[in-house]
Amino acid sequence: MGKSYTEIVELIDAHLKKSGRRYYSEFYIGVSQNATKRLFEEHHVDMKNSWWIYATADSSEIAKEVEEHYLGLGMRGNDRDENNNSTMVYSYVVTPTTTE
Repeated sequence: MGKSYTEIVELIDAHLKKSGRRYYSEFYIGVSQNATKRLFEEHHVDMKNSWWIYATADSSEIAKEVEEHYLGLGMRGNDRDENNNSTMVYSYVVTPTTTE
């Protein structure tokens, strides 16, 4: 079962505080049907030594709302979803080894 908008924002916000980063622009936010593939294969996030998080929303609309919320705050990313019905929201710290 997926999470609500509020649940996901609270989860990401709590995790953001643990990252030690100060600016939203240091993070990337995205929506996907397969967050682990996007994070670790396509964005090249280091699974063991990097900050990342993902959560599954109740609907694709909620996932897009969460993404738009963080894009509005200054996170990197785009509002492009290849199929418009993805429900997984993911975020990671952008580093020299990640690919946006």
